Amino acid sequence: MRLALDALFADVPAEQAEEARAFYASRKAGRGPATPEELAKARARRSAPRPADPPAVEETAEAAGARVPVRILTPSGGPPAGVHLEIHGGGFYMDSAARSDAGNRRLADALGVAVVSVDYRLAPEHPWPAAPDDCETAALWLVERAGARFGTSRLTIGGGSAGATLALTTLLRLKDGGAAGAFRGAALRYGTYDLSARTPAGRRIADEYFLRAYAGHVRDRTVPDVSPVYGALDGLPPTLLVVGAADVLLEDNLAMAARLSAAGNDVELRVYPGAPHGFTGHPTALARTALTGVEQWLRARLTDR
Repeated sequence: MRLALDALFADVPAEQAEEARAFYASRKAGRGPATPEELAKARARRSAPRPADPPAVEETAEAAGARVPVRILTPSGGPPAGVHLEIHGGGFYMDSAARSDAGNRRLADALGVAVVSVDYRLAPEHPWPAAPDDCETAALWLVERAGARFGTSRLTIGGGSAGATLALTTLLRLKDGGAAGAFRGAALRYGTYDLSARTPAGRRIADEYFLRAYAGHVRDRTVPDVSPVYGALDGLPPTLLVVGAADVLLEDNLAMAARLSAAGNDVELRVYPGAPHGFTGHPTALARTALTGVEQWLRARLTDR
């Protein structure tokens, strides 16, 4: 068998790939906070989130005796055709559901769905398992209440970076309880799936502070609730994996795609040329193309009867 990386590239116009490469060549690569002190400063420097119009509604999701705040954006054009559970990124230690309001407003109006974003607790103040506990609560709330609250039980889930990791761990938790089938699809952008540093992909980020902040206290980080690549991945909903060819997490996403496929799931992998981590949040045509592709993929899951 012959396998070349460019054979996995998403179909994008050559000029978009060239524009993206030029953009990143002139842009200093970013890095996350590397100490608690840097994290505190980074949080303090964060600007206020861009507001959405119409704005999000704040609500509390409650399930299995637990509660978590969520932000809800419903489509401007009428009742929702489905509900998408969005889990924000930020290395498990940064950002908030409110910072995703503008993007979630676009998604709600583009797809005609309600978007529910989880304001999960952040590390290091609230390390694992606080974040997956909160995400599971929101997911169970939707499984139990989406029909009554939104008039539809068509559910999808997704997120970027740490949000993609948490989306997958949430599905594994739901599967253990027999509820993963309530979700019609998972759109995962550049997640990290081995936080144990046991695999070659995981060792590439072994020294990152976010790992210590989130799961440094966990003796065995191969537990699937921390590192989902080690999980029993059968019986999951259709999954879209999006990652850039220049992302440090590329190998991790390739491994996850292979494991999902080997477990018998419907999985699609889209690799975007020249793109680093977090590229869908950057002002390039390539990012817009990738996000439009995610929207189209989710629409197909939510409208498929």
